[in-house]
Amino acid sequence: MQEFFQLPVFGVLISISAYMGAEKLQKKFNYPFFNPVLIAILFIIGFLLVFNIDFETYNRGGKYISFFLGPSIVALGVFFYEKYEEVKQNLKVFLITVFIGGISGVLSVVLILYLLQAPDFLIKSLAAKSVTTPIAIEISRLIEGVPEVTAGVVLAAGVFGNAFGPFLLKKLGIKSKIAIGTALGTTSHGIGTARAFEEGKLPGVYSGLAMCVNGIITALITPYLLELFL
Repeated sequence: MQEFFQLPVFGVLISISAYMGAEKLQKKFNYPFFNPVLIAILFIIGFLLVFNIDFETYNRGGKYISFFLGPSIVALGVFFYEKYEEVKQNLKVFLITVFIGGISGVLSVVLILYLLQAPDFLIKSLAAKSVTTPIAIEISRLIEGVPEVTAGVVLAAGVFGNAFGPFLLKKLGIKSKIAIGTALGTTSHGIGTARAFEEGKLPGVYSGLAMCVNGIITALITPYLLELFL
């Protein structure tokens, strides 16, 4: 068995199996806590702990799945092209919304941690929590945060948005698919965008575009906002 764990196919197989099993669990119980991404992550972590498998061994195959993240983001451009005329009609409102959301995302976490007197490195590491991991890590390095902490928090923000975002938004009375998609992309990046596409192609397009725009906004404003507090 240990020989099998060393093979790249192990990482691919356990990742796909965990997600497919989690999807079936969600369809059976239809409860927010049974989110496929969350359940799959917890299952993989548990499996690795039980069988004493280190992350490097798992990632020999897992990295091949991660590789497709880049092409999948680029592929969002196809959907954007299809919905371009619809998006263009709401572009001004959309950009204003994402801009406010991006600033709020940074300010909220920085202000809360500042009031709690958290150490500077933690504030810097969590400031970019709402953007996709590659951008967040580069922002963290630029402002002298801890990239490892940033990556973990970004993942948590994405999973939380994927699992509970649409549920919370609908409970707040937000029924617009466009608004839901924009909110998920702004706050929960790629993982939120995957959830937005489950709501429909149009919210998925808005979510993907919001993820990209918020990444740019956050990268530009985060260093200056931190100067106000640190």
